[in-house]
Amino acid sequence: MWHSVESAITKSTGKAFSIENKSPISGGDINLAFHISGKDQNYFVKVNNKTAYDNLAQEWYSLDQLATLSDVKSPKPIAIGSTLDKSFLVLEYLALTSGSDSQWFQIGQQLALMHQVCTHGEFGWQNDNYLGHTRQPNKWQKNWSVFFAEQRIGWQLASLEEKSILLGNIDYICAHCQKLLAHHHPQPSLLHGDLWQGNVSFTELQGVFYDPACYCGDREADIAMTELFGLFPASFYQGYQAIYPLSKSYAKRKLLYNFYHVLNHANMFGGIYIDQSKASLQRILSTPS
Repeated sequence: MWHSVESAITKSTGKAFSIENKSPISGGDINLAFHISGKDQNYFVKVNNKTAYDNLAQEWYSLDQLATLSDVKSPKPIAIGSTLDKSFLVLEYLALTSGSDSQWFQIGQQLALMHQVCTHGEFGWQNDNYLGHTRQPNKWQKNWSVFFAEQRIGWQLASLEEKSILLGNIDYICAHCQKLLAHHHPQPSLLHGDLWQGNVSFTELQGVFYDPACYCGDREADIAMTELFGLFPASFYQGYQAIYPLSKSYAKRKLLYNFYHVLNHANMFGGIYIDQSKASLQRILSTPS
C-alpha cells in the first residue's frame, strides 16, 4: 500500500516522494493515521479499508470547500487512492499544539466569518457525506425545520431502528422536532458539521479545523456542538459574539441540535449513548412546540 501512497503523492505534487520515516499517530476512532516524511516533505495519512473510500473522498471535498470558501485554516488535501484492500487520504502535515486565549478568540472570529458564507440559498450539501462513519444525507431543502427533522433526526432514528433500537414512533418524534423549529428561519451557513474540541487545534500561528462533515445549515448547530462534550474556552465564544452575535433564543434550540450528535454516538458506539439519547428525547418531547 505504501508504494501506492508514494506514487499518489508524487503524481499530485509533481515532486518525487519516497517514504523515509513512518510513525503511527493515535487518537482516531475510525481511521489509522500516520506521519510520513522523506527529505523535506511531511504528510499526514489516513488509512482504512477499501470500503471507506467514499468517506475519505467526502472528507477531501469538505476540506477543499473550507479552504475555498473561508479563511479558517484546515489541512490541505494532497492525494487520495485505494489498493486491493485499503483506501487512503494524504493531507498536509501540521505540527499542532494547544492554543492560547488570543488564538481561541481569533478562531471564534474566523468561525463567525465562515458562518456568514454559503453559496446556496437552501440547506444541504452537494453530496451526502459522513458524520464519523454514519452516512449523513444532504438533499437540498428550502425549509430548515423539515431538513433537520427528516435528514438529521429521522435518519439517525431510522438507523438505530435497523439495529433493533427503537426510541419511539419516528414520525411522531420528527413531527415534534419540526414544530420546535417551525418559527425559526435561519440563513444557510457553511458549517463544519462536527465541531467538538477533538477537531480543533492550533499551529504556532493559527487555529486549525479538521475532520469536517460540512453542509449548509443553521450556524447554531455548530455552536451547540461546541458545548456538547465540554465547552470551548470562553475566549472562543467572545471572539464569535464579537463578529456574529447569537440570538437570545439559541438556548431553546441547543438541546435539539445536540440530540443529533448524541443519536449518532448511539449509532456508532451504543452503550451509554443510547441512555443519553433516551434522556434527551424525553426532554425534547416535553418541550411545548
